[in-house]
Amino acid sequence: MLEKITPLILTYNEAPNIQRTLQQLTWAKTIIVIDSYSSDETLEILDSIPQVQVFQRKFDSFAAQCNYGLGKIESEWVLSLDADYVLTDELISEIQTLPRSSDVNSYSVGFKYCVFGKPLHATLLPPRKVLYKREKATYQDDGHAHRVIVDGKSATLSSYIHHDDRKPLTRWLWAQDRYMIIEVKKLTQTPEAEISLGDIIRKQKIIAPFIILFYCLILKGGILDGWHGWYYAFQRMLAETMLSIRLIEYQKLSKQ
Repeated sequence: MLEKITPLILTYNEAPNIQRTLQQLTWAKTIIVIDSYSSDETLEILDSIPQVQVFQRKFDSFAAQCNYGLGKIESEWVLSLDADYVLTDELISEIQTLPRSSDVNSYSVGFKYCVFGKPLHATLLPPRKVLYKREKATYQDDGHAHRVIVDGKSATLSSYIHHDDRKPLTRWLWAQDRYMIIEVKKLTQTPEAEISLGDIIRKQKIIAPFIILFYCLILKGGILDGWHGWYYAFQRMLAETMLSIRLIEYQKLSKQ
């Protein structure tokens, strides 16, 4: 099965992460990377891997970048990865044993969030469709994120991907602020009946950061991970606090 798959990765200044991601893709004949004009060492790292083909495109949205990447792939199957996703050995072995011929058009995979390389008990990341037939797939934007729509039957694999982002905190803060501006647009322009319970709580602003802290530490067991769990919980609480501030700002400016 592995020989039928082409990994697809989006990059922008991912030098702290991309090497670890590529180390688990040595089985791939071709790796397609869509780069948004990185200015760090990302391109140098990519150029050092013979299987990697880099295409540069100015970023407008995640879905547009991914759909552009799909047009560069010739294999039957696509493995869609972020630049900080690291395949586990167990997942590679599981994919290798998948039937070559099947009526399944996509596979979802669960995630384990890592803090400085340590996988956590607590994570807010739901399973995501990452392995799918190219001709059946198209991407759509979803708030600050994106999701792939795949026609036909789907299944879920039992192994995990490690989400191991080691970019500096300043870069994380910069990215989160950009994401929250997009989330505000989604939360304020989507009818109440069409948003999730979680997003309804987020729109209340004041309570959402504290609920996230409790959820990560207690309900998801993050407190069992020691300081790594506290670090992650504080990160998520800070992100929700930034969203609350942006929502308040939007509402006040709209009235003016």
